[in-house]
Amino acid sequence: MKSAPTASTRLINFLGSMNLAISLLVVLAVASVIGTILKQNQPYTDYQIKFGPFWFDIFKSLGLYDVYSALWFLGILGFLVISITTCVGRNTPGILRELRHFRENVQEKSLRAMKHQASMDTTMPAGEAQSMAQRILSSQGFKTRQKTADDHTVVAGMKGGANHWGYWLTHLGIIVICLGGLMDSRLPLMVAEWQGKLKPETRNIPASEIPTISQLPASSFSYRGSVDIPEGSRANIIFQPMRDGYYVQYLPFEVEVKDFRVEHYSTGMPKSFESDLIIHDKDLPAPMEKTISVNHPLIYKDVAIYQANFGDGGSEVKLRLHPFSAQYATQDIEGKVFQDYNLSSSTQQYKLELNDFRPFNINDMEQADGKIKKQNIGPSITFKLRDATGQAMEYQNYMNPVSIKGQNYYISGVRGSPAEPFRYLHIPVGPKGGVDRFMKFLANMQNLDLVRKSAIETTRSSMQQTAINSAEVENQVVESMVRLTSLFASKGSEGIMQEITERFPEDKREGASEAFMKVLNAGLRALYEETLRQEGVSTAPTEADWAFFDDSLLAIDKISAYGSPWFVQLSSFKQIEASGLQITRSPGKDVVYFGSVMLIVGVFLLFYVAQRRIWVWVRPQENGQSEIIVAGSANRNQPEFDRYFKRLHATFRQAMAREVKDVSSTGSD
Repeated sequence: MKSAPTASTRLINFLGSMNLAISLLVVLAVASVIGTILKQNQPYTDYQIKFGPFWFDIFKSLGLYDVYSALWFLGILGFLVISITTCVGRNTPGILRELRHFRENVQEKSLRAMKHQASMDTTMPAGEAQSMAQRILSSQGFKTRQKTADDHTVVAGMKGGANHWGYWLTHLGIIVICLGGLMDSRLPLMVAEWQGKLKPETRNIPASEIPTISQLPASSFSYRGSVDIPEGSRANIIFQPMRDGYYVQYLPFEVEVKDFRVEHYSTGMPKSFESDLIIHDKDLPAPMEKTISVNHPLIYKDVAIYQANFGDGGSEVKLRLHPFSAQYATQDIEGKVFQDYNLSSSTQQYKLELNDFRPFNINDMEQADGKIKKQNIGPSITFKLRDATGQAMEYQNYMNPVSIKGQNYYISGVRGSPAEPFRYLHIPVGPKGGVDRFMKFLANMQNLDLVRKSAIETTRSSMQQTAINSAEVENQVVESMVRLTSLFASKGSEGIMQEITERFPEDKREGASEAFMKVLNAGLRALYEETLRQEGVSTAPTEADWAFFDDSLLAIDKISAYGSPWFVQLSSFKQIEASGLQITRSPGKDVVYFGSVMLIVGVFLLFYVAQRRIWVWVRPQENGQSEIIVAGSANRNQPEFDRYFKRLHATFRQAMAREVKDVSSTGSD
């Protein structure tokens, strides 16, 4: 009666089971698919925008934003290594015995029961038959061993032992790959965090201000990070993302971007880009120069420098700030991207944060014929305007006018947060270009003296045409026109509707709205004609002038929700590009490559090399003749072995062709 297995035996059997290894491999495969589809190590704000707060928190708790460094992923990887190692250790003694064991003690009954077997009689003596069998098997590549008993001799042949090497190489290859992955993982950083030696930096501050606890030395075993280096500048650090923060990783040398070049298609889309790099290292007799491009990195001191992307490197821009209100002044600013500038006004302080400059913008634009076509609408500047309370609105302003259905506009996009789409303000372009006419018209709407003067002239002209002569009526109409014009200039149509809602009952609001709009329209038209006269236009407004008037009202109506007291116009620029480099040190990479080669060779040996065994049983007869039994087996590819055994049987028959008196075969003919 067998005793029950001990706890250690059950544990080893569990760890070394194929079901466990396959389950772990499936989980790792699914995780790898997630890590491939979901872009890893991006800022958490990007994930919040993409997934929303609910799914963002769930995915964050599962560690899906950095799958390959998640505790559960590393745990499964380590557990898989233990499982496969246990499996190899448990099965290796049996495989070694199998490779050394020729099974020359096989019984006649067992040979005759095999599927592939043939028996024959020959006039050859037993010794000659035995030598013939050994020569045939050796010529076929078999290693042989023989055993002589009282009434028979067995010649046992075996080849294809490399099939078992396939087992070892396959399993050991997986182990080596996993170990290589663990070598390049962030496990050491995570351990250092648990020990309190490291802490990721989450603030957006200059690298010189990063505390020591967030810095990694140049001697780090492995790392992967990125850095943007402007043309003519150098850096000896990279930023290594870590969850919602980052580490500053120092490099054992300095990288300088001597020149950056980018080629574009006719549409403005980037075609190719490359960087001329200079490596500064005290170990070099002279700085080393090398040009890199996408998929053509520079490798120095086991550190690979890849051309990953490109961006702005602090372009110099000239901006003109056109005020929407008389309490603010026109300002001219010469600044650089990624710099902040304080703006002063009579009532409030603002900070202008220049975030990005793009020389090309490929957008879907509606053409005059109504068709949508991709078009390069030129340079743009992206910035934030932050008030004294810290609240900020983000803007994207285009330098050149954009033609929409035959009309030209300066376009400015605005949004309150990256999660929102841009809302666009369209400022019509005047006949002489620029925004002067629009700004003059808006300023006139805020000039109470001019508005009142224009309202009086308009009201008197209208009353003369209707034969109404009443000072009280005239005063009421003038005051209404002044009030509505000022209200529209400051709050838009929403402000007017709010006043109607507050002043009139619901059943009279529609009539009041119609009356208000008539009065407002008359006042605005008169004010616009006064604006044209100030420009020196002496003729009656043309159809184009009135189209500009309509576009101006649409734009002014949106200014109250625009969030900025200025329209920031990009006047000129000097582009400075930055090369985006990904710099990695991956000592585990070569280990993974070596493991992959082992795995490929092992799979080949497992699937394409079969272990074959052949037995030749020779029994001497009383008349000096011999009886021969030839039998064989293979551990895979049975159809091929069927054909092989028939050819082997034929070889034996040919060798004994002159002496064979009777041949009987089963299972092979």
